[in-house]
Amino acid sequence: MSLSLMRWAPPSTGSPTVTRQVTNQSNGTLNQDQDAADFAREWRQGYYAYLRDVAAGGQGSLNLDVAHRQILDEMLVSPHWSHLAPLWDDPARTSLVHIWHDLDVYQDTLPGLTELAKSAIVVTLSNGSYRQLVDMAKNKHIPWDGILSTELFGVYKPSTQAYLSAAYHLGVPPERVAMVAAHKWDLEGAASAGLKTIYVPRPAEDTPEIREGMRSKADGGSVDLVVKDFIQLATLTAEARK
Repeated sequence: MSLSLMRWAPPSTGSPTVTRQVTNQSNGTLNQDQDAADFAREWRQGYYAYLRDVAAGGQGSLNLDVAHRQILDEMLVSPHWSHLAPLWDDPARTSLVHIWHDLDVYQDTLPGLTELAKSAIVVTLSNGSYRQLVDMAKNKHIPWDGILSTELFGVYKPSTQAYLSAAYHLGVPPERVAMVAAHKWDLEGAASAGLKTIYVPRPAEDTPEIREGMRSKADGGSVDLVVKDFIQLATLTAEARK
């Protein structure tokens, strides 16, 4: 089986990392407890809104670094965050965007993916820019077998074309690829392309209501499998190959 793993949610802790780094780069203007967390959350929500706009045919870059910068610039002219604009000039804003290139990883990420790679091809399929994904792998030593950025396909997930293109480049039919993600919307997109779907709940991603409500098809849900983390997934994959 080939496993296509979403980069954003399962391996990395996006918002907590951004919260901490934004605090560090604000020279004390933002406090990590509230303001920086709100800033990181709004930046993240801006990403989802950006995806929806592009998917609906709106204008936007397919390079997520460009998108993150556009969202950041828009935030810094909003009434709530405009007081930060003088603090961050162009180089500083570039540095802020690069926070997304060095996100912390969950504790199970490295051991889980290392074991998983013994039984499957582990490839990330992400909306992140190709350079962003390369930097993440390099910075955190993530043992992906390959990197597939939707930037290369001219679409964002959850476009069906993103998942079909991934299967094509893996050289296998979609039904032999399992999409592993912490977002329900990502797995719905994968399922529409004929991929298997595996849900990994992460506290910084889907809402608690969605996480708690996710069930496997065997239990009356919509995904093929629900696992608690990558280590459990690696164990189940190895057992299935025996």
